[in-house]
Amino acid sequence: MTQVNSKDSSENNNNPQPPKEIIWVEILKTLGLSAILAFGIRTFVAEARYIPSKSMVPTLQVDDRLIVDKVSYHFKQPQRGDIVVFMPPDEASVVCTGPRPQRSKDAYIKRVIGLPGEKIEVKQGLVFINDSPIKETYLDGVPEYQYGPRVVPPNSYLVLGDNRNNSCDSHYWGFVPQENIIGRAIVRFWPVNRIGEITP
Repeated sequence: MTQVNSKDSSENNNNPQPPKEIIWVEILKTLGLSAILAFGIRTFVAEARYIPSKSMVPTLQVDDRLIVDKVSYHFKQPQRGDIVVFMPPDEASVVCTGPRPQRSKDAYIKRVIGLPGEKIEVKQGLVFINDSPIKETYLDGVPEYQYGPRVVPPNSYLVLGDNRNNSCDSHYWGFVPQENIIGRAIVRFWPVNRIGEITP
């Protein structure tokens, strides 16, 4: 009598292992997608920046790490008090780098003070907007220079550092075109003991 094995031979292949080549393809796809997403986020949504100078002391310290929001200014205009990251105009390269200027490839970070159409003047240690002084509680020291009066052109902004007397900013080289603004600093994520939202 012939015996028949009751177990189907296919049971031995219930959990076939995928070829190693397929695993590597999946890993590469995942890494590629992650890189594309990271690039897209950095280009269009947000990016990390660090502070290389003392121009924004005491609000921002050297080597602080920030997240810069690159989206919100597509829907609203910069406001007075916003801390913005921007590519400096050509004039900044002349003033801030000496007699042999080169176009700066590094972004600047300053505080928005003057809005389009406003008359700006710095005198007596105060900033005057349309002839009225503004209150600034974030300064390292009152400005020791005179500036203006100047009217901010359309689609441009006057920006100043919080370390008012040690900042290469608009009082040296003029206004920042809106198209040069990369985004607004919103959160400090380093150092750990200073993590938090950056408020005007």
